[in-house]
Amino acid sequence: MSKWYLNENKNSDIVFSSRIRIARNLKGFPFPNKMNDEQKYSVIQKVSDAVFKSELKDEFTFIDIDKISEVEAYSLVERHLISPEFASNTKGRALILKNDESLSIMINEEDHLRIQALCSGLELEKAFEKARKIEKIISENNEFSFDEQFGFLTECPTNLGTGLRASVMMHLPALEKLGVLDRIFNNISKMGVAIRGTFGEGSKPKSSMYQISNQVTLGISENKAIETINSITNQLIDKEKEARNAFDRSCLEDDVFRALGTLKFARKMSTEEMFKLISDVRIGVSMGIVDVPVSVMNKILLETGKAGICLDEKETLESDIRDSKRANYIRDRLSQYN
Repeated sequence: MSKWYLNENKNSDIVFSSRIRIARNLKGFPFPNKMNDEQKYSVIQKVSDAVFKSELKDEFTFIDIDKISEVEAYSLVERHLISPEFASNTKGRALILKNDESLSIMINEEDHLRIQALCSGLELEKAFEKARKIEKIISENNEFSFDEQFGFLTECPTNLGTGLRASVMMHLPALEKLGVLDRIFNNISKMGVAIRGTFGEGSKPKSSMYQISNQVTLGISENKAIETINSITNQLIDKEKEARNAFDRSCLEDDVFRALGTLKFARKMSTEEMFKLISDVRIGVSMGIVDVPVSVMNKILLETGKAGICLDEKETLESDIRDSKRANYIRDRLSQYN
């Protein structure tokens, strides 16, 4: 089955992904940080039964996070399927993952459930529909903790209410290069919007990728949150396009072809160098300078992290070996493109 990031949708050259994340807790259980092992496994069983006894059971795989290797766990982090914290403390935790990786359910992270739906490009409504569908299936046999005044109850008060985070991952290299992102982000943060790095809170942007999401979940509807992020995203798309068009074309083409040439012929490639070069080539793809599908760049970006390269061996490799394998992988994927 084709992975979600191999699809090319509306504005997928600038919007890497759209994500809907819904936090839910089962009634009658304490929050995960207060649960004993028996309670944790009971929640895992209840959620698993709901999914794997439904009509969608063949579309999902169950992963016991405590029974996979550290490399396997962190490869899931690199593909934005679980949080770094979820991978670092694995006991009593599980993941239910759709085969195309467009839908994942973290069980016993900060909340009992973190339902996440991913789509390529600007497709928040589509992601919301996916997340709500699996939420409804789970709720048919389980009651969620809910309060008439505060809405869905969550461990962190910032998620009270809808428990929904709508976010987009945006590629903003031109605005970054012009040095105007701090001013732009300061303005949009006043609208109840958070700006984070590539791997969420506390992380730095990699490959000029920034995560934009709603901060407010209480006193606002799901549709309003999605509408706000859609509006801000469209404004950022316009600003990024304007900034790209202002670049000197000959200098831009030189940067793009140098990046593509290095990716196609290098024999060793570090993660940091790969991030930088992929960012340069993505601009070239967006502006018609090179004819490489965005989906190919997405595949390289998500599958060649430190853990992703080690995945076949299921153990950590020395950096030199890892860098050689990464370069080989990238050359294979780009060999047919000029």
